[in-house]
Amino acid sequence: MERVLAMGTDVTIIGAGLSGLVAAHQIQTAGQSVTLLDKGRSVGGRLATRRIGDGIADHGAQFFTVRSDDFQQQVDRWLAKDLVYVWGHGWSDGSVKRTQGDGHARYATRGGMNALAKDLAASLTNIHVSTKVTGIEFLANGWRVHDADGDIIESDVLIMTPPVPQSLALIEHIPLTDADKNALERINYGPCLCGLFVIDGEVLLPEPGAQQNFEEKVYWIADNKAKGISPDERIVTVHVEARYSRTHYDDDSTETLAFLCEALNPYLAEGATIREAQLKKWRYSIPLTTHPHDILQAEGYPLIFAGDAFGGRGRVEGAYLSGKKAGEAAVRLLKQPQ
Repeated sequence: MERVLAMGTDVTIIGAGLSGLVAAHQIQTAGQSVTLLDKGRSVGGRLATRRIGDGIADHGAQFFTVRSDDFQQQVDRWLAKDLVYVWGHGWSDGSVKRTQGDGHARYATRGGMNALAKDLAASLTNIHVSTKVTGIEFLANGWRVHDADGDIIESDVLIMTPPVPQSLALIEHIPLTDADKNALERINYGPCLCGLFVIDGEVLLPEPGAQQNFEEKVYWIADNKAKGISPDERIVTVHVEARYSRTHYDDDSTETLAFLCEALNPYLAEGATIREAQLKKWRYSIPLTTHPHDILQAEGYPLIFAGDAFGGRGRVEGAYLSGKKAGEAAVRLLKQPQ
């Protein structure tokens, strides 16, 4: 017999990444109740930091920039806590001439990018991780979300923040309008193969410890020690561009790591060796085709889609702003007559 986990919650949010966490803050601050569900072991989504040996490495989002007043206000709060700091203002592309900066600071996070998610989660009261959603229903009295443990979460409003293909799979039995379904299906993501390497010795990367070149298959190489988040162990993160990652996503992991090692070797100083290598795969790493608006509010339902694929930005800032708009929209829906 199923049991109710959070009877009477005003809003259920699927996904406790940045957008979900920010939306929950907006809702909770407005005095409404909110429950977050995430299938992962911790909050954060692609704000992902992994411990390896005696060090840590960011293996999802590597940094963030600020281009809006709304996000700047949040970053100012993080700066006041000394949680974030300026890592640099641009990256070399590996050529003699340094890449021209665009004037926007690149921020990193003390303790790794996942610390941002933990900071946002600290004041939220109802987060459930390691919770796999198995079904979603819309009934006369609102939403019923079923999880793999047999629990039911009931709410008036539902916010979906996973990558859109995953969200659509979860609500496959909810008849969206053709316009909404087509808009969501147009959103497209690129995958990313990520390698994490523990290095004994020095790494030859330009200041401030990263190189970015979108013309290369391995387009991003970063030294987490030079970055300032892994003082006791040199760990290098490498990211592979979307086309190669899509083609080779299901290759044997040993072959993929061998390819990444070969790409990394030219940046190892004389005598430096790779002591440990790990592979991480992001199926929905970066939005390639985005939705032009910060959210999509489904016609005919108290249902909101949000995430970094909304608002046309595809960055950490985009995820933040989308989550903020989603939370505001949920509060408005709750105030409307049923």
